[in-house]
Amino acid sequence: MDIVQRDHCTPFVTKDGSVIRELLAHRNSCIRNQSLAEATVPPGIRTAAHHHPKTEEIYYILSGTGIMHLADESKRVSRGDAIAIPPGTVHWIENDSPSDLVFLCTCAPGYEHDDTCLESSES
Repeated sequence: MDIVQRDHCTPFVTKDGSVIRELLAHRNSCIRNQSLAEATVPPGIRTAAHHHPKTEEIYYILSGTGIMHLADESKRVSRGDAIAIPPGTVHWIENDSPSDLVFLCTCAPGYEHDDTCLESSES
């Protein structure tokens, strides 16, 4: 049985600039086809516009508020919102609140730096 305690996960910065703690993935568990991470975007910061050619994602907002940008759409997000991000879709999230924007991020297949493509000019 794989149980991973969040506080035992070392945070790292992804290619898009968010700070994540990989909670479950092939690197630390028996999970092979997806991953679960907690991401934090500090106040006034946005992630870099990017897409994943192979990976679909789901963001689930735990705390804070912000603006989710997905393709040509932008919508306000807050605690309890779940956001579907299809493979190949350019996206980024910005924290326009005074506190950290914290969300869970699931990826299928699991997150890999190599499947993150930064956009050359952000919208």
